[in-house]
Amino acid sequence: MTKMTLRDIELRGKRVLLRVDFNVPLDGETITDMTRFRAALPTLRYILDREPQAVILMSHLGRPKGERVANLSLAPVAPALAQLLGCDVAFAEDCIGAKAEAAINDLPSGGVILLENTRFHAGETQNDSRFAAALAAHGDVFVNDAFGAAHRAHASNVGVSARLTAVAGLLLENEINCLATALEKPRRPFIAILGGAKVSGKIDVIDALLGKVDKLLVGGGMANTFFAAQGRDMADSLVESDALDLARRILAGAGDKLVLPVDQVIADAFRDDAGQRLISATDDVPAGWQSLDIGPATVAAYAQALDGAKTVVWNGPMGVFELPSFAVGTVAVARALADATAMGATTIIGGGDSAAAIEQAGLAAQMSHISTGGGASLELLEGKALPGIESLSHR
Repeated sequence: MTKMTLRDIELRGKRVLLRVDFNVPLDGETITDMTRFRAALPTLRYILDREPQAVILMSHLGRPKGERVANLSLAPVAPALAQLLGCDVAFAEDCIGAKAEAAINDLPSGGVILLENTRFHAGETQNDSRFAAALAAHGDVFVNDAFGAAHRAHASNVGVSARLTAVAGLLLENEINCLATALEKPRRPFIAILGGAKVSGKIDVIDALLGKVDKLLVGGGMANTFFAAQGRDMADSLVESDALDLARRILAGAGDKLVLPVDQVIADAFRDDAGQRLISATDDVPAGWQSLDIGPATVAAYAQALDGAKTVVWNGPMGVFELPSFAVGTVAVARALADATAMGATTIIGGGDSAAAIEQAGLAAQMSHISTGGGASLELLEGKALPGIESLSHR
């Protein structure tokens, strides 16, 4: 870490402005996944142990596009966080202005408050200087612990960093160290697994990883585009028709590093109870059918590739894991990663759907690191500089 962290500053008696990532799934007012709360707790507890004057939390939720949207309020988050943290968490009905200032001033010494959704103001995503200054006025020091938003140059991370001493929280520091170490000095064999829907969205990641890994295993919908580029009829399968030339270019330059599925589970409809068939990856998909998962031979081949691996990075599911009937391949690969971890490999899950799949399979505790930011981890894997990290104060 060349950037300052929590350990580099004095917190006692200070108003600590803390950017967290509480962009959590809500069912009405019920939070359905507490992962991001749990990830924020070490930083929060570290700060509170050092007797600050106050801890002021900022976060976004969803994409309200600069307007106040009732079902994207962070109000339900405060009591849920209080229960996990074991102390009161106040809530401010706005993140700037008189309501925010009054709520912060009403805090007891050492109190914690959560400000309303920063994206209720258009100035957040525009990194507006006046909005950033109003946020920065709440704190004496700024701690950024929102890795999931680190790839965005927004007011609540980049804008505030320009106005206060800005340091990384424990979660952000850990994300940087884990991902950077995996890319810069990986123990070999170094295996990457990429899945998900689209090739085009991960082209820069593929290009970056092919120059570093020993093998790149492909699954999910993006495999269909590669197959179509090879001339297979993929019928109703998800295929990016405008990315076929891109896929051909990757195939031509990848050599034997890029590994595609050898069999696929196809379905006659996009439903959990759809009819299923297993076909070879050399066969055309019949009319009216679509590929929704990797098959057992692919699972075995990928498990063999992971056997003996020392570093593994995984981003993107192997199939439509949201449908239990087509989550088999994703769960099997997750188990192979758990086995690799047990044998001493460093296994890093790149956030997003991959993290959700690992949690769903009950295997999260058996991975070395699960990233809290899908988009941010992808951009870091590409080798891009993340604005939320670049803007932090240097040591």
